Amino acid sequence: MRFFVVCPGGLEGALTQELNTIANLPAAKALGQWLIDPAPTSPTGGVGLAAPLAGAMILNLHSRIASRVLLQLAEASYRQEDDLYRLTRGLAWEDWFTAQQTLRVDVTAHRSPLKSLNFATLRIKDAIVDRLREVSGERPNIDTAFPNVRVQAHLSATQLTVYLDTSGEALFKRGWRDEKGDAPLKENLAAGILSLTGWQAGQTLFDPMCGSGTFLIEAAQIALQVPAGAMRAGLYQRQGKATPKPSRLAYRPLVNAEDGFGFQRLKPFMAQNELKHWETICHAALAQMAEGQQRFPTVQSLFISGSDINERLVNMCKGNWQRAQLPGMPLVRQVDALVSKPPAIASESIGEPMMLLNPPYGERLAIQGGRRESSESGDYRGDGHDYYEENTETGRQGAKRSSRESLKALQAEAELDPQFALFLQQFGQHLKIDFGGWEVFILTTDMALPGQLRIKESRRTPLFNGPLECRLFRFKMNPK
Repeated sequence: MRFFVVCPGGLEGALTQELNTIANLPAAKALGQWLIDPAPTSPTGGVGLAAPLAGAMILNLHSRIASRVLLQLAEASYRQEDDLYRLTRGLAWEDWFTAQQTLRVDVTAHRSPLKSLNFATLRIKDAIVDRLREVSGERPNIDTAFPNVRVQAHLSATQLTVYLDTSGEALFKRGWRDEKGDAPLKENLAAGILSLTGWQAGQTLFDPMCGSGTFLIEAAQIALQVPAGAMRAGLYQRQGKATPKPSRLAYRPLVNAEDGFGFQRLKPFMAQNELKHWETICHAALAQMAEGQQRFPTVQSLFISGSDINERLVNMCKGNWQRAQLPGMPLVRQVDALVSKPPAIASESIGEPMMLLNPPYGERLAIQGGRRESSESGDYRGDGHDYYEENTETGRQGAKRSSRESLKALQAEAELDPQFALFLQQFGQHLKIDFGGWEVFILTTDMALPGQLRIKESRRTPLFNGPLECRLFRFKMNPK
């Protein structure tokens, strides 16, 4: 089978490495042959691969960087909307799902000559509905919010590619986050950044602006060998633990084995042999989790800690940590980043100590002079939902405000905020004085951040946080 694994822009290389790691797991090798495409040289939004059908199961469970795992059903040339209808209607949709299941169709395009993506989506949706009605006498209902089945189509200048989404809800929705906080960072982007930094389990990690704890929780789960989809796969219940309380604001409380992933609602994955594959994959994951828990039995042994100036976010971090079924309580405190002190470096800690942070604007830095949030301005960074809304049928993003330039203007305004610039200058001095010998990684939308900190970066990596273009800066602090 042919798959396309979607990821945030800029993480294609990290995703390729992760896919090769997953493909080399004993449970993956037992399924059959895997062939991972080479890492793309420019942002493509994902990586392709060939794998057995059950590969979708292990990819959805284990990939921390993926946003979705798409199973390719067909690829063909097209010229007009009627070609889309004819090609899509010719596929045996009845082999994958029934007319009693709800459906959503999303279409993306790159240099497509078609004038209306909405109309293209409609033609593809009609083709699927007509095929099922012809075969079964019934037509599926459309549900754009929480469908049973998601179909994804991509249009290039000449080619139509049709996929089934085996993930369901986006994979960054782990199930443990209670709230998005004031400056949300998607979990899969955080995991990808950890990969880019080269951080390893057992290495000291500190986030002085930890917010709701995304970096800390992703790192702890990596160290403990907890699969990204553990909650959605019901692995904690298999360990005999109580079912984690679903988030009050959960993207959707899909945290159980019945409906955790999209593939669990597709016919081929319900076959007896595929169900056996799923059991084997889950048992192997539980064994890995047991190994991780044995290596890091306490929160202190993880060497992962953080702080934040906002008490509400510190409490949110603690709640998220507990929902993620991590040991004890997180080592986080309410502390101004300008007076934060390096955690004690234990002799057992490996490598150089590392700081990783995503400086926010708005409420969390209001006390330092950063611009305060308002319902009109929203947040300067995050997943872009304050400024962009998705077309519920196509998934295309359209500007709520005038254009994407409004986002850039807001970023420029934030960069020029003199009080925030003063904070960054003070924070840079703090790093030089108190964090000598540390590696510091900062994700930001401010391309001029090194100048603001008055520290020369040793590397800058382009990334995208939703629609926002970012940079991951690496700073090597001189030893004291």
